[in-house]
Amino acid sequence: MKSLLASQNPLADTGFQLEVLSQPTALGQRFKGFGQRLKEHGLFPLKPTGISILQVNVGKMCNQVCKHCHVDAGPDRKEIMTRATMGYILQAVAATPEITTIDLTGGAPEMNPDFRWFVEELSLLGRQVLVRCNLTIILANKKYHDLPEFFKKHRVHVVSSLPYFTASRTDTQRGDGVFEKSIKALQMLNAVGYGQEGTGLELDLVYNPAGAFLPGSQKSLEKEFKQRLLQTYGITFNQLFAITNVPISRFLDYLISAGNYDAYMEKLVTAFNPVAAANVMCRNTVSVGWEGTLYDCDFNQMLELPVESRAPRHIKEFSAEALKERNIILNQHCYGCTAGAGSSCGGEIAS
Repeated sequence: MKSLLASQNPLADTGFQLEVLSQPTALGQRFKGFGQRLKEHGLFPLKPTGISILQVNVGKMCNQVCKHCHVDAGPDRKEIMTRATMGYILQAVAATPEITTIDLTGGAPEMNPDFRWFVEELSLLGRQVLVRCNLTIILANKKYHDLPEFFKKHRVHVVSSLPYFTASRTDTQRGDGVFEKSIKALQMLNAVGYGQEGTGLELDLVYNPAGAFLPGSQKSLEKEFKQRLLQTYGITFNQLFAITNVPISRFLDYLISAGNYDAYMEKLVTAFNPVAAANVMCRNTVSVGWEGTLYDCDFNQMLELPVESRAPRHIKEFSAEALKERNIILNQHCYGCTAGAGSSCGGEIAS
């Protein structure tokens, strides 16, 4: 189901054309469109700096239904990337040496029936494979119990969401019993070497705020997470990524139903940081939808805003040179990536 943002966000624009998608309201009159804000800092139109990361959504099926999920993923979602589409991706990666990282997302990417084949093929190309694992999938069914060993074999970089180091806050955001399962899965990953010094097996955690506010200092949060997880559960990990919740999909629905939408947008807009804006992830990343459509970022993918029409729009037509000439499509949710220290799939982008 398409997000409510395009129809209910009074600040929406499409970036290059600055097209207003809805009628202005009092909020829209108080704040400038995101494209106009970039123009004031010499960043409009926003252009790519390269393509070093290909982020691939291999399907929206998931064993969890998290309240903040911008993908609106869940067990009932049927959208799954086919092996044929994966084949186009492999061709694009093989032909583009500057792509050094393949970032696999979902849903739970491991639920795609061709997930392991895809990881193996990507590994043969000598690129870094990053998997956004929700942790509980490892315990969801015994066919997934060997995922830590599989990840280790292919030197997969594991990035996992853990909203907090206590059960109450984690389960509130991600569902009853998720914290206990996540801790067990982290211990299993640690047992094969993930997050352990000297192994080179990277295990990073992701923190998202549980409500309508911006994350605190990533450095401080990482220190606190490391202390509490080690002391209480004996768990170690490499880095913590603090990511701002972007007002789309389930989180947007929550903001509207709770009456917090205007206040949250005001926080994002007033916290705009031009340093973060200059380093947003869409400048070095291309996102691939489960059916092969190309997007500037994962958030645009969920809003069904593909790359601009003069650029290749499907992975089978992939051309790094053509894509580097495109103008990045913008909308008011982009304020989520440029507020405060900034936010990307790798956490803060401005210190």
